[in-house]
Amino acid sequence: MKLPDFFDFIHVDEYSATPKYLQLSNAIIKAVEQGQLKKESLLPSINELSFKLEISRDTAEKGYKYLKKIGVINSVPGKGYYISKNDIKRKLKVFLLFNKLSAHKKIVYDAFIAALGDDVSVDFYIYNNDFTLFKRFLINRKEDYSHYVIIPHFIEGEEYAKDIINTIPKDKLILLDKKIPGIEGEYAAAYENFEKNIYDALEQARTHLGKYHTLKIIFPKRSYFPKEILEGFHRFCQQYAFSHKVVNDIAAEPILEGEVFINLMEDDLVTLVERIVGMKLKIGKDVGVISYNETPLKKIILNGITTISTDFKFMGTVAAQLILDNSKRHVEVPFYYTKRASI
Repeated sequence: MKLPDFFDFIHVDEYSATPKYLQLSNAIIKAVEQGQLKKESLLPSINELSFKLEISRDTAEKGYKYLKKIGVINSVPGKGYYISKNDIKRKLKVFLLFNKLSAHKKIVYDAFIAALGDDVSVDFYIYNNDFTLFKRFLINRKEDYSHYVIIPHFIEGEEYAKDIINTIPKDKLILLDKKIPGIEGEYAAAYENFEKNIYDALEQARTHLGKYHTLKIIFPKRSYFPKEILEGFHRFCQQYAFSHKVVNDIAAEPILEGEVFINLMEDDLVTLVERIVGMKLKIGKDVGVISYNETPLKKIILNGITTISTDFKFMGTVAAQLILDNSKRHVEVPFYYTKRASI
């Protein structure tokens, strides 16, 4: 029979970035694991799920379809949905915490989820580079997880992040994208070497940069990007005698022929391109553009935007592998220069 308290232990977290259909599926699987739902237990109808959990019918139906696909539930016309097995035991439950969601972070997420497979449960949260929200998510976590995968990028408060992260058992910790000082013990990491990466990428681009006299990197004052990027940029420019400048506000910066602009933020790329086009300058001839972080769109716009970028698919895949292998390795993620028409 359907348990009267079903909705006491099945809920959807509005603050979670995990798709709601997966939250529903994971909650039902957890209820089976904990004996709250037994084999043959009837489940609420799709309409009832939609009403009680305040989710769309499509979301409720997608959750049930997923559970059916992995053999947890079944359905009979006229009877409805019911639990088809109770021998479920997910060994891995992952807390995934991203600083933001963007086109390239979605590549990381998709690769991570695909590499983990269906037998792993993932709760996904986004703290928008806000240290206070980051702290709240980790301090107030209600469940114990087998692993915590964290991208630690902050606009302010990074010096305190180590204290929060050090509360996590190190055999459960995977730092993603960036390592920060002060983390104690042995833990896993899939990280970028920011200073080395930009230096090496610009060195690969050196022959293409030869027709320009000045390199400018757009680095907003309030930015979560690591300062090591600027260190690598300065080192390259000094090594190869390029005039160079750090630009905090591209909307107010003069744009002259013979300059190359390196942008980090997607919004800055839009502003930069709009200004160059409005000035009737030719991108790739009069002014060069190099953009951080490869995305599919950059292969197409303006006959292609040159990028310097981490291999985001590799990052997501290797993070999943560190979990599956229960490894404490530190893996440096590859970084690539991709020449296109914009320089």
